[in-house]
Amino acid sequence: MRSEKQRSGQPQVSVVIVNYNVRAFLQQALTSLFRALKGISAEVFVVDNASEDGSAAMVRSRFPGVRLLLNKSNIGFARANNLALRKARGRFLLLLNPDTVVQEDTIRIMLDFFSTHPDAGCAGCTILNPDGTFQLACRRSFPTAWTAFTRISGLSALFPRSKVFGRYNLTYLSPDEIYEVDAVSGSFMMVRREAYEAVGGLDEDFFMYGEDLDWCYRIKQAGWKTYYVPATRIIHYKGESTRRSSIDEVRMFYDAMHIYVAKHLQGSRLVNLLLRLGIAVSSRLAAVRHALRPIRYAILDSVLIILSLVIAEFIRMGQVFYFPAYAYPAVYTVPVLLVTVGLYLSGVYVRHPLSVSRTAAVVFASYTVVSALVAFFKDYAFSRLVIVISGGLTMIFLTGWRFLVRLRHPHGLPFDRRVLIVGTGRSARILKKRLDQSSEGRSVMGFADRGWRRIGERLDGTPILGSMDNVGKLVRDYEIRDVVFSTDGLSYMDILSVMSRAGQRSVNYYLVPDTLDVMIGKAGIDSLGDVPLVQISNNIDRKSNRLIKRVMDIGISALLLLSVYPFVYFKSVLSGSSTSTFILGLPDVLRGRKSLVGPPDSAMALFTRNGLPSAPVSLGKPGLTGLVQLQRGRELTAEEISRYAVSYARHQSIWLDLEILLETLIGVRATTDGTHEGRS
Repeated sequence: MRSEKQRSGQPQVSVVIVNYNVRAFLQQALTSLFRALKGISAEVFVVDNASEDGSAAMVRSRFPGVRLLLNKSNIGFARANNLALRKARGRFLLLLNPDTVVQEDTIRIMLDFFSTHPDAGCAGCTILNPDGTFQLACRRSFPTAWTAFTRISGLSALFPRSKVFGRYNLTYLSPDEIYEVDAVSGSFMMVRREAYEAVGGLDEDFFMYGEDLDWCYRIKQAGWKTYYVPATRIIHYKGESTRRSSIDEVRMFYDAMHIYVAKHLQGSRLVNLLLRLGIAVSSRLAAVRHALRPIRYAILDSVLIILSLVIAEFIRMGQVFYFPAYAYPAVYTVPVLLVTVGLYLSGVYVRHPLSVSRTAAVVFASYTVVSALVAFFKDYAFSRLVIVISGGLTMIFLTGWRFLVRLRHPHGLPFDRRVLIVGTGRSARILKKRLDQSSEGRSVMGFADRGWRRIGERLDGTPILGSMDNVGKLVRDYEIRDVVFSTDGLSYMDILSVMSRAGQRSVNYYLVPDTLDVMIGKAGIDSLGDVPLVQISNNIDRKSNRLIKRVMDIGISALLLLSVYPFVYFKSVLSGSSTSTFILGLPDVLRGRKSLVGPPDSAMALFTRNGLPSAPVSLGKPGLTGLVQLQRGRELTAEEISRYAVSYARHQSIWLDLEILLETLIGVRATTDGTHEGRS
């Protein structure tokens, strides 16, 4: 232990906050922190991981006493903390998240606790969620095969009071008592300097998550204890930084656990297996929940149709189950199948869950078909009037519940079509108002801006939730159904870049075009008064189209390789020049590297420079020919190239491919005859 003389002039506490694009939360955290530090000698570090929301400028102007460390990129939580920890001089080191609010007595109570517990190397306090509930992560056990199993299997949630099943988050212990724990949360973690000097800083192999668990483990291995202190509390707005990034926090969490297991539990194959299972289960549960949403409407409608049939039979016959036994399978399944399948095909379950008009049209058409079937099959002629009565009741039930829901929730409901608007310009605000006024059950959750600076602000009462860089994350976090692009200042490359990075196939993408000559196609248009929403739905993403396209690629390229390719190849070898890059590129098509028809390599590179992956699925594979390649002789701008590439991806079909191939092959033939050399 250091002597008091050695400690003279040393701050009592050094506070380290790592910030990433949470300016408003950081300002709130620093305000509460300085109130809690009143009368305490302290130094405060803010390490900013390349925020784009003006966090650094806010700290400089409002908190000039803070030591601000700026990184050029997001280097992760552990590395950023270590930068400040190496500069910190305090007797105690406090890691604090920027999305927290500290109680006025928190720092003093924690310092008093350390003074009365000389064996304490690390301690954390009570952490509350924004709604006042207890945040379980503020006290934990180290992961073992058993704790991993109980958490992944859900047993810890089912039996929280059990010492056997509630071990990971210690849910069987009172939140109002002091006790030694294995680990506390990195959102508020106070460490004695001697413990820090014994074990060093955070392990920088952890980008985010797990580094606090690892630190507590090393502190315990060095002979120090970690305590949970409930005498004071903070509020933690959990996950705000990750919401403002494209980070997949579920996968990041389990990746961190993999690092922890490899480091501290070598040879534990069972824990590794359970963690891998956790990744698979957690990542798929969200997809399953999203996929099951429309099924709920279909189940409700099916129950109401069956109820209408039972009531109709009772009205007509005076009792239920009057018909012959053989009739019931058909009587109770055919109307249900016709109506629910019709509603699905008409887009009610996917896009228009509260559409009364579409529902009424489908019910009328379905029961017309059922009536015709009853007239055709004489064995079911006894049920004609039952079908008529049931049809009327079904019309009332299915349109009725939708009308009542819309009447009660005119601006949307918990299970409606949640909308994210990409863009924050004047047209985006107008669009938001039109969407609120529409009768299609849409509810605007918020905006995505071009950058991070304005996140947290409100436009006409609606928040800016994120930026164009993390639309995919916003879709998952807020269960977005429709992403609508406001084309103020957005190019087609911007739109494709967002769609590609988002990686979402279960949402509908729309844009509000300045003109309607490029993006309108087979996907259709939704009208909001005089504002059309053009759905972006690339044909080339459809599995059936990709399969047909690949079969065509293999068949045609194989045929040309056996017939034309040898002559062109040897001619190019003998002459030392190529007259047909199309024919010479056929081997790449057969190998699957390219397609016969698609955007050129230059277009793919153009999109890559604008933020898309090297082979964005929204554009398909590079092609030997395509709409862009057929424009030879014209000097195309980047915007024109992107427009041709997007247009082809949206309208791709075997017939379009054949038409482009025919144009290309005519050009190839003309070139081999010495004419039209520029077309192949």
